[in-house]
Amino acid sequence: MSEPIRNKKADFPVAPTPQNTPANNAPISSHAQQPGVSSIKEETLDSATAASLFARNPALVSMIQGKLGQLVGRSSGYIESLPPVVRRRVAGLKGVQKEHSQLEAQFQEEVLELEKKFFAKFTPLYERRAAIVNGSQEPTETEVEAGKEDEEEDEEEEGETKETEEKQEEGEPTNGIPEFWLSAMKNQISLAEMITERDEEALKYLTDIRMEYLDRPGFRLIFEFAENDFFTNKTITKAYYYKDENGYGGDFIYDHAEGSEIEWKEEKDLTLRLESKKQRNKNTKQTRVVKISVPTESFFNFFAPPQPPTEDDESVASDIEERLELDYQLGEDIKEKLIPRAIDWFTGEALQFEELADDMDPEDFEDDEDEDEDEDDEDDEQGSDHDVEDDSDDEDGASKPKKEAAECKQN
Repeated sequence: MSEPIRNKKADFPVAPTPQNTPANNAPISSHAQQPGVSSIKEETLDSATAASLFARNPALVSMIQGKLGQLVGRSSGYIESLPPVVRRRVAGLKGVQKEHSQLEAQFQEEVLELEKKFFAKFTPLYERRAAIVNGSQEPTETEVEAGKEDEEEDEEEEGETKETEEKQEEGEPTNGIPEFWLSAMKNQISLAEMITERDEEALKYLTDIRMEYLDRPGFRLIFEFAENDFFTNKTITKAYYYKDENGYGGDFIYDHAEGSEIEWKEEKDLTLRLESKKQRNKNTKQTRVVKISVPTESFFNFFAPPQPPTEDDESVASDIEERLELDYQLGEDIKEKLIPRAIDWFTGEALQFEELADDMDPEDFEDDEDEDEDEDDEDDEQGSDHDVEDDSDDEDGASKPKKEAAECKQN
């Protein structure tokens, strides 16, 4: 009996399809180079055993990832094997695509110019809002009437409102809308998670949040503060910069962010906390307690953004990309949500629109339907094994939470 044919190792890795290698790494379980000789049988390996094997051999996983990473972007040789006339057509299509990419970049640039044009129209409205919030001006009757809700309020609520207004008129007059921006930020979920109780004392002095476009692609967030006991800054800013070159679809690519330095007053730095630590003298053996400053969670860490890793730095923490993405998303939320609709975040009405958007997510509906279908299939297959009482309990358990959730949303 002849010896089984052995696979000859290729000089370079080959992509699994006649097309170019895809951008994503090929899966470990790919059978792209599976032998086709009947005398060679592939050993089966269940997923649990494979996972256990890789868990015990991290070096093996690293090696495989490195090998797969080398495949990304490499040609399979298919294009090179085409006749010259066909390759010429492929080159022509690339030329057409370049023209398309140029138009996409032009489109994004014109969209940015359009945003700047309308931002100039929004600015007087933002200035008017700031004047009312800070008490330098009062809203006109026209503005008040336009802002009233269409639905009639309950008589009891109207009575309570009138009593409250009368008491306020008898007491000291209130200037503007106290803690307007702090309340708006606390209703914005992504920002609320960053605000600590210590931060609130400083954010009460926040008088305005605005933005401006930079000369190069990017924008700057500007936080204005009244005089306070925490820092001497009148404004604290944070700028988001995009790269000079556009992305694949003409979009601007986020590069990095820079925050202004906060001039904290003595022992008022909210990004640090004092921690007691015991120290022992080596000679006298006496101990003493000293106070040291250690970093702590604070909203004001937002102005000291994480910096992207350099190409030469391979020892960067694995979560740096997530931190950069989160930092950029926070900036976008302030720019696109909080600033344009600050009053809706202050009243909490914006939360209803956020919840509505989440509820209308098509992917969520598809997932729910798939789960329901799976449950129905399981019930049909195993219905003979369950008595009536068990089935009714399962239905109640599945339906009651949905009804309660619906009622909560309506309320």
